[in-house]
Amino acid sequence: MIQGVAIRPLKQIPDERGKVMHMLKRDDPWFEKFGEIYFSVVYPGVVKGWHLHKVMTLNYAVVGGIIKLVLYDDREGSPSRGQLQEIFTGQDNYALITIPANVWNGFKGIGTAPAIVANCATIPHDPAEIVRLDPFTKTIPYDWNLKHG
Repeated sequence: MIQGVAIRPLKQIPDERGKVMHMLKRDDPWFEKFGEIYFSVVYPGVVKGWHLHKVMTLNYAVVGGIIKLVLYDDREGSPSRGQLQEIFTGQDNYALITIPANVWNGFKGIGTAPAIVANCATIPHDPAEIVRLDPFTKTIPYDWNLKHG
């Protein structure tokens, strides 16, 4: 696991009308601060990545569909530098995934329906603090293709 990344199972409370999906409360011990919340939709088979935030902490929860979230630690001095981490998350594995600043991340829509990824970020969007790479760059040693077997 990459240092500073946390995966916390989240509650879903179903009833005959639908369900409530918890994500993050300001009195949770892991809540840092509120910058903005936004939703990213990814279609099946599409990769959104790579990106890294220099300041922002990400708090992802997949409220619809399923994604493969991939993290890569390239932080100087990090004990997990050079490590990759795959996390399959969505409605059946509903969790809050906290990703610290300076950790590369990207995700791929898997399954048959678009996925909706909620992010409760610690700062408002600032294009000056984000770094992007092509999802198929050789800089990050990861292959997004389907792995059989």
